[in-house]
Amino acid sequence: MSPLLLAIIFVIVGLVLLIWSADRFVFGASSVARTAGISPMIIGLTIVAMGSSAPEMLVSASAAWQGRLDTSVGNALGSNITNILLVIGAAALLKPIAVSSLTLKREYPLLVLCTLIGYYFISDDVLTRTEGMLLLVAFAGFICLLIYWGKHAGADDPLIAEINAELPEPVSMLKAMLWLLAGLLLLLASSQLLVHGAVTIARYAGLSDLVIGLTIIAIGTSLPELAASIIGIFKGEDDLALGNIIGSNIFNILAVLGLGAVIGPAALDPMAGSRDSYVMIGATLIMLLMSLRLGRIQRINRLEGLLLLCGFIGYQYLLFHTLSR
Repeated sequence: MSPLLLAIIFVIVGLVLLIWSADRFVFGASSVARTAGISPMIIGLTIVAMGSSAPEMLVSASAAWQGRLDTSVGNALGSNITNILLVIGAAALLKPIAVSSLTLKREYPLLVLCTLIGYYFISDDVLTRTEGMLLLVAFAGFICLLIYWGKHAGADDPLIAEINAELPEPVSMLKAMLWLLAGLLLLLASSQLLVHGAVTIARYAGLSDLVIGLTIIAIGTSLPELAASIIGIFKGEDDLALGNIIGSNIFNILAVLGLGAVIGPAALDPMAGSRDSYVMIGATLIMLLMSLRLGRIQRINRLEGLLLLCGFIGYQYLLFHTLSR
């Protein structure tokens, strides 16, 4: 079997295991939290949201450990771009996304702030360990803020009912702990497999570490968000679907970039700061404007979803057109 074919198999198997193990990790962690008496709102805002970003976190850590910080950074930036342009775009094209939760409206300014901070740290074409530690401290602060919001959420917040409907049924503590441990171990193994396969493909195709993170890895690790958002929106859980994307993007900036910088600080591909960061900022601001229009129905409609999808296709064309020049 050729090394390229083997690498493709590694990527496919790695992605499948990554997505499945992330689901099992969330199931185990959520069950442990419910058994411990933690409120569903807090579980949904923290554990479930973190679980959806677990693939990006583990892939980032694995890539940085192997000395490929560009792949780690590409994963973070590319996942945020993919979450907005592809995931929200596809979901809104199928069914308009209503925005009504106060919790989500409070997260939007934080998303913009975190996006700008991420750009600032990347703009000098280097990520230091100090910057990584600052991002992780900010991540811990964000988790504390989510817990505070969860404790003080109003009874009429639609996100509460949506989270309750999606949380798994309680199981025994032993079973929950076993799934938690198995999910974590499989996340570690599958992330290593995915990075190894993706790097091998990149070498054969002449792709940079940054581009492989922006494309194959970013799109692959965003598949759980795509499936969850589309299913959630058709079940009428618009706030939960949109909240998962907002939370995931904040986690990607604070935790994914932070982990990569702490584990393997290094100089970056200049294109991350001069091209991809601007696309991420633009996509974030466009989603904000589409969601929070003053004096009008607050929703992302089908036309806007189509525009987001066209933006995603255009960005992919830009990446590969730049490579072919």
